[in-house]
Amino acid sequence: MPVTTPRSETALLVVVAMLAFAGNSLLCRLALKTTPLDPSTFTTVRLLSGAGALCLLQLWRARASVVNAARLQETGALGGDWTSAAALFAYAALFSWAYVGLTAATGALLLFGAVQASMIAWGLLSGERLALLQWAGLLLALAGLVVLMLPGLATPAWGNGLAMLAAGVAWGVYSLRGRRSGPDGDAPDPTRATAGNFARAVPFALALSAVMMHQAQLDITGLWLAVASGAITSGLGYAIWYRAMPRLQATQAASVQLCVPVLAAVGAVPLVGEAFTWVLGISSVAILGGIALVLRQRH
Repeated sequence: MPVTTPRSETALLVVVAMLAFAGNSLLCRLALKTTPLDPSTFTTVRLLSGAGALCLLQLWRARASVVNAARLQETGALGGDWTSAAALFAYAALFSWAYVGLTAATGALLLFGAVQASMIAWGLLSGERLALLQWAGLLLALAGLVVLMLPGLATPAWGNGLAMLAAGVAWGVYSLRGRRSGPDGDAPDPTRATAGNFARAVPFALALSAVMMHQAQLDITGLWLAVASGAITSGLGYAIWYRAMPRLQATQAASVQLCVPVLAAVGAVPLVGEAFTWVLGISSVAILGGIALVLRQRH
């Protein structure tokens, strides 16, 4: 029988996580394009189901491990913090609203471009310096973004495009906060922290749904797509990703996410009926190639 090595296990975890990230874009776009479900309801159901799946995972881990059970009893079921939860909610809400007018591929490209750009910008503000080739990569990525957003050339409306860029910044903030050390200098349990942040984000989502109740439109198929997005591609997908991240270098972890827009574009053709246009192709090469140049030399 073949023996699973740590490297092959890590590769499998990464592949599953990237498919889950692409699945988020596909499920959201599918729900908002093919059903009457509104974005605020999708966001609320996504966060609720994600919190439920992660809390159940936490309880299962506690039952399977004496150490996890003792830690759960000592520190409580919820990890994370309210600031991270607010960033998670902002990402989820803006993500849903943006996909009302974006294709799955365009949305994923804008999202992950903004995530990487925001994290690179934070590195610059923190004192990191870029080489000439890395600055060239940033300019190339910016040019690709301009091409994607130019009126008459590309499909995204400015409002939806800016919402997705803001969602990417919010996800970048959430990711940066997730890398902080715990109170004792140890890295926090990522699954527990993610479960807590999802649970804390639910009140924000419920408040949004209450405010937007006059626009609410329910649909059984759309609700099931939101549940799948929350419980599977978000909750379990993030748990798998955070299990793989400690085994990767920071540059590897950042670079591998650049494949998500490509996966979303490929999946959107049969699942959502979207075409892969030449504008999107050129923008993808410019944005992802530019960011890859920056990440290649970062340590």
